[in-house]
Amino acid sequence: MGVITKKIGRKSYAYLVKREGRKVVHKYLGPADAPLVLKIQSDKRETLTVPERFRSLFWDTNLKNIHIRKNARYIIERVLDFGDMDAVQWLQRVYAIQTVMEVLAVSRNISNKSRNFWMIWFGARYA
Repeated sequence: MGVITKKIGRKSYAYLVKREGRKVVHKYLGPADAPLVLKIQSDKRETLTVPERFRSLFWDTNLKNIHIRKNARYIIERVLDFGDMDAVQWLQRVYAIQTVMEVLAVSRNISNKSRNFWMIWFGARYA
């Protein structure tokens, strides 16, 4: 899912683009400079990299070297073990709950106390 802008005449308009099966669907959001559209674009950009406000969670790594997809497990482990609610909300915007649950199930870096809390939080059933 992404946001694109189309220029028609002198004005720019924003569309939310997502794939539904084989089709690509565009949903009109409004003028590109509308406050709602600017907020959506800002939120979308924030999910592409680790925000600067979470630097304290990644104290041993340069944030520019962290890739959202390649280092997903590392990011999820750090946020769940050391993050606050703002970090967890960001994590839920970036990763599917299923991905977070898979990391919870296999990670050896998350403390047992944190693992138990997040398993209950996300509604996981114990085997």
